Amino acid sequence: MLKKIVVTVFTLFFSAIPQADADWRSYVWTYEYMTMRKGTWELENYLTVAVPDKDDSDINTWKDSLEIEYGITDYWDISMYQNFTYTNRSSESDLEYDGFKIRTRYRIGEKGRFLLDPLLYFEYIRAEELSKPNVIEGKLILAKDISKFNIAYNQILKQEAETSGLTEHEYAFGMHYKITSTFRLGVESKGNYTEEKYYLGPTISVANRKMWLAFGILSALNNESDDIQARLIIGIPF
Repeated sequence: MLKKIVVTVFTLFFSAIPQADADWRSYVWTYEYMTMRKGTWELENYLTVAVPDKDDSDINTWKDSLEIEYGITDYWDISMYQNFTYTNRSSESDLEYDGFKIRTRYRIGEKGRFLLDPLLYFEYIRAEELSKPNVIEGKLILAKDISKFNIAYNQILKQEAETSGLTEHEYAFGMHYKITSTFRLGVESKGNYTEEKYYLGPTISVANRKMWLAFGILSALNNESDDIQARLIIGIPF
């Protein structure tokens, strides 16, 4: 059923030639060298599913994040997320509010000024359960366009904001090719160096005049990782 829904949605987009003039994401885990234009708004919805064991599909977790973002300048934007988690087990299912996030991005210089185009990303994460520590997340984003190809690498640091808080080091990496002005096909990898979890899989992204979609699915590269992770992002500029 999930495959049929995704195929149907993406097929509808192929008839539209103009692309969305907004924060059109080519990847679903990897950030590119991009910010919102000054004075523009966009609403985005992230739907993420994790299946720890594909042989036991009754146990899975769905996370939904609703984001609204705004371009402060052509180089700097800000956004807020509201997060929800749906946990499905064989015996019960739970839907709960999972807190909020505030994020900002800043592009350094014009595209092509450096060997790799740099962007700084900072995020504050506040869980709904107040006993959990706040988390500060920083990313150094390096990207490059080479004709119709793009590569992007994110070095990620997560730090719990408390004495002796947990520190995690992660990464995300993506490559895509612009097949048409509205259709991009790529591959992504992400991982957590601290927990030794690593993933790899394909990503597809399409857009029309009013909205854009990006969908990616990852498979585990080792036994410590979830068997499958998938994410769908929908963006609507306004």
